[in-house]
This record gives sequence, structure tokens and C-alpha cells, in this order.
Amino acid sequence: MSKALPIMFQGTHSDAGKSVIVTAFCRIFAQDGYKTVPFKSQNMALNSYITVDGKEIGRAQGVQAEAAGVQATTDMNPILLKPNRGNQAQIVLHGKPFKNMEAGAYRRDFFPTGLKLIGEALERLTDENERMVIEGAGSPAEVNLNDRELVNMRVARLANAPVILIGDIEKGGVFASLVGTLQLMEPEDRDRVIGVIINKFRGDIKLLQSGLDWFEEYTGKPVLGVIPYLPNLNIDAEDSVILNQYSSVQNQDKEIDIAVIQYPKISNFTDVDPFFVEPDCHVRFITGAEQLKEPDLIILPGSKNTIDDFRFLQDSGLAEKIIHLHNKKQTKVFGICGGYQMLGQSIADPYGVESLEQYSEGLGLLPVATTITQEKTTVLSEGELSFCGKILNVQGYEIHMGSSILAEDAKSLIITETGTDGCKNKEETVIGTYFHGVFHNDELRTMLINHIREEKGLDPLFNRVSFNQMREEAFDRLADHVRAHVKLDFIEEKMLEFGQRRLVK
Repeated sequence: MSKALPIMFQGTHSDAGKSVIVTAFCRIFAQDGYKTVPFKSQNMALNSYITVDGKEIGRAQGVQAEAAGVQATTDMNPILLKPNRGNQAQIVLHGKPFKNMEAGAYRRDFFPTGLKLIGEALERLTDENERMVIEGAGSPAEVNLNDRELVNMRVARLANAPVILIGDIEKGGVFASLVGTLQLMEPEDRDRVIGVIINKFRGDIKLLQSGLDWFEEYTGKPVLGVIPYLPNLNIDAEDSVILNQYSSVQNQDKEIDIAVIQYPKISNFTDVDPFFVEPDCHVRFITGAEQLKEPDLIILPGSKNTIDDFRFLQDSGLAEKIIHLHNKKQTKVFGICGGYQMLGQSIADPYGVESLEQYSEGLGLLPVATTITQEKTTVLSEGELSFCGKILNVQGYEIHMGSSILAEDAKSLIITETGTDGCKNKEETVIGTYFHGVFHNDELRTMLINHIREEKGLDPLFNRVSFNQMREEAFDRLADHVRAHVKLDFIEEKMLEFGQRRLVK
């Protein structure tokens, strides 16, 4: 008999809110005293999370582990797919790159290997924990894929988990989506669904009640919760599908204007999340030169394909505009990982790891030459960063294919135990680093923003919020919000009921 009681959340489509609701339940069960872990068998995302042993998993599972108060491991996300070019993705198995595969080859050839990895990870997590919160992907009604899927109902069967189906009312047609998804399921899978949750509700619940009553009578499935939309959550988003929402809710009347370049293969864009909670910062994600205007800070985030994304900068006119703003206005430019590589003199990819192009010039703003290598660096990092005449301790994590060599007279940014990281120009107007999460260091972020304020003739602001403390408060806020709007007792009863059954394979 398994030890951990599982519950699985699946959605009618991507971005229905599965990751956030899983995060909420991880926190709820942890608050209630259970040793809880998240699980997602296969994740496709360019936002990564580094475990303490230097392995790479989907960022959502790392954040969910934080919400549960446990250390993230690769068992929580044994398969990570990172799209790189065309119809191809890098396959990351238990935190380490396996190979690049086309979608058809992955579906045809990888299925037995993936199923074995998933089963083994589930077994270990089940044996070592008390609650397991499982996240699906996409929709379980993708009938063209279900015969070899590795992330929805097949996983529910492996774990013998009851399933809750999530519908996003904000997208419209929520009852049609829920009913259609249920009808397209195989009978045994439909029986496994214990109910549905309607997510992101805004408005008067009384106006929805007749629809809820109709749904329960028509399908025989209970509505286990209607969760109101929760704004300003400040918990990491999983994937770039939500980028168009990032700036829409902000007050643009703020003193500091930050432009983040959104290239096609942007990765780990959550590096800029701390700026969203600053009272004086307006953050814009932009895709064209006409949108850039004259910001106070330009951030080039990570990229899964540095050369191709740099071509995007050139073709869109952004490269020319960034260089112009730096040369004429002394606009600050900060690059992270792939963005750091773009700031240099050149980028070479001699083995075709990321791009079909083997060489590209960079922006030429830093005396750095980068070579994309076949070995991936994944490590938690720490060092002493020099900025504005002060030395700060900073922490972060590295995920990159490649190394950057500095010219002899170049100034490094960070001194680590094993060497150096990053580069900056003499005036400290152009800065690059491989440290993802560098802006999560409160002291550095405060110093950078206040330096910009002083250059604009504004008084500095101190006593800024601790971003990590705010994240912890956000986990509790999310858990309390979801707890108040779902039938938790019913859900736990069903978990116990399924837990008494033998594992069904």
C-alpha cells in the first residue's frame, strides 16, 4: 500500500491555472502538518529551477516545493522539455541534458523510457512522503496524443490519484470546456474525476449559480470550488504564455522605467519579478524598437537560443536602438545569461548546439567572447559583486550552454570561490552576468534602483520590501484564498478513499 496520498489537477487547456492551484494545495497540506511534495512527470518550459545538487527541473515544481517547505529534487519533475529551434527540444532527464529530439521522434521513440522514469520517480516520492500534489499538462482531451501521453491520465492511473479538472472562466466558455473535456475522456478516466474547479472568477457568484447547478445535474460531477481571481500574487509564473499579462495591471505613473526585451526564445523571465513589487518601478516587456522609447534600464534576459534571438534583436531594430541609447543617453543595460552573451563582441556555436548558425557578432558593449559548448552548466552560485564602490554578497543559479572569455583589461562583476563571473564596463552602465536570480538579492536591487534615482535627481528610497519574505507571504495568501473557496473536506475524503485501493496499472 502506498504511503503518500495523491491528488492530481488537470486543466481543460494550458494556462488554466494548474500550476498555481497545485502550489496552493502544496502550501495547504504543509500548513496542515503533512510532508508534501509536488509532481509533474513531464514539463515543457524555458523557465528552469536548479536543485541543491545542481540539477535542472521546471521552475513551477521548484516553486511548488518551496510552498510545501521541502527541498526540490528531480523526482518532482523527471522529464523537462526545453524548446530550442524549429520543432526540436532539448530533453532533460533527472536534471541533466539527454539529447535534442524532434517532436515526432520523441513521441515515437521515447515513450518506454519516459514511462519507466516516471514510474520510478512516483514510487520514490510515494514511499517518502504523506501527500503528493500532481500537475497535468495541456488537456487530457487531446485525443490525438493520448495513446502515448506521459503527463495526464496515464500518470493518474500510475499514481492511483483522484483527479480534479480545472476550467478557466476568464477565457470564456468554461462550461463547454469542462463538459467537452469530460465527454472526450475514456470512461475509466472520467470515473477518476472527482469534480471540477472553476478558476479566475470575477463578478457576482449569484449570476453563476444556475450554471453550476446545470453542470452538476448534466455531468454528475460536483463543482468543488469557484476560485475568485487573485491579483498581485507575486509567485513565479511557469511559462512565457503569460508574458502579455505582465505589464497590463501595472500603474505606469512611476519614476523608474524598465524595459525587458522579449525575444522569441526568452527563458527565465521571472528574473525580473522583484521589480514588479518595487513602488517606483514600471516594467515593460517589449518586442520592437518603436516600443523601447527611452527607459532608465534595459534588461536582456536569458535565452534558449542566443544567436537566433540576437538575430531577432537585429531584425527588429532593437539592437541598433539599444546601442544608440547607451552611446547617446548612457542608458543602463543589464544582461543575464543569454542576454549577457549578447552584450559581448561575439557568439560562436561551432557544434550547432542551439543554432544552425555557427557565429554571430554581439552588441559589442562588453569586451567578452562567448562559445556555446556541448556541456551544460547547472549550479547554485554565490559570490562577491562589486557595484557603485561597494562589495555585496549575491546568490543565484546558473543554467547555460557555453562560456564567456573576458579581454585582458575587462572588469569582472562577481568574484566566486572558483573564479569570476560576469563583466561590466568602467562606467558600470553595461553589466552582464550568468547569475539568474541576481535581482532577487534585495541589497543589490535597492542599490541599482537608487543609483538610477540619484542620476535622475530623485531622492533614494530605502526600507524596500524583502522579495523572499514577500514570496513566503504570497504562498500563505494563496493557500488561504484557495482554502476558503474549495470543498477541502470532500477532496481529502476522496484522497483517503483512493488511498485504500490497490495501485492500478
